[in-house]
Amino acid sequence: MAKVQLMDIAIARSGDKGDGSNVGIKARTPAIYQFLKMTLTTELVKEHFKEICFGKVTRYELDNLNALNFILEDSLGGGGTETLIMDAQGKVHGLALLFMELEVPDELLA
Repeated sequence: MAKVQLMDIAIARSGDKGDGSNVGIKARTPAIYQFLKMTLTTELVKEHFKEICFGKVTRYELDNLNALNFILEDSLGGGGTETLIMDAQGKVHGLALLFMELEVPDELLA
């Protein structure tokens, strides 16, 4: 097992809608996707964003794309027009999730 950042095994894209954000994580290989389906849970993502995500986290599996999509409710302080947060957009949430560290089996990193 090796400790790596999610960015070493996946890419991300994120955005916002109202007071929520969505983060798509695309695995670099089908084997890594299967690993992420087992490992990258809503609880783990919620814990990672505990300082900004005050609502529910929902996960959608996109098997045909080797991707997971997470919806983070109540993560933008009311959204762009209702908050005092300087940059209340979800565009950076994908990058923030890519900094998460995971223990990954060595054979997936070869």
